[in-house]
Amino acid sequence: MSTLLHAEVTGRFDHAGDANALVYSPLASPHTYHATRCYLLELGEDTPEAVAAARAFVEKTLVEEVSQHVHFGEAPALTGFAFILDYGFKPGALDLEREMILNYYRSLPAPGFALNKLTITQRVYVFAEREAAPPEKFVRDIVNPAIHRHHVIAA
Repeated sequence: MSTLLHAEVTGRFDHAGDANALVYSPLASPHTYHATRCYLLELGEDTPEAVAAARAFVEKTLVEEVSQHVHFGEAPALTGFAFILDYGFKPGALDLEREMILNYYRSLPAPGFALNKLTITQRVYVFAEREAAPPEKFVRDIVNPAIHRHHVIAA
């Protein structure tokens, strides 16, 4: 039986930035955003040892210990958002980061877990001081429908 391991990597020193940097036309009210990177690992087995080995792999290879933090679990790492936009490459699109991580995993003599699938997404938290702009504006301006899949998570 397989299990899923969710890992969200955040910058320890990152701060919310002006969300106008993400869209083509100015937003009607002040919005900020915070971007993180999410990794979803599908493990080939559901044992405590395999999960611990996969967590160690994430911490060692995907997180820079001084400037980044990893949050494990399905719940978002940040709170207080108006909505979240998750987007990543469609299956079959060339994702060089994913390929390099998989190549490194395959080079390990005894990783301690079976990695059946790896999915990487960029997560954009959008915060609004007043009424939030519609997520569709961010989807339209950020997501390329030819190569990306996306998902919006409401507050």
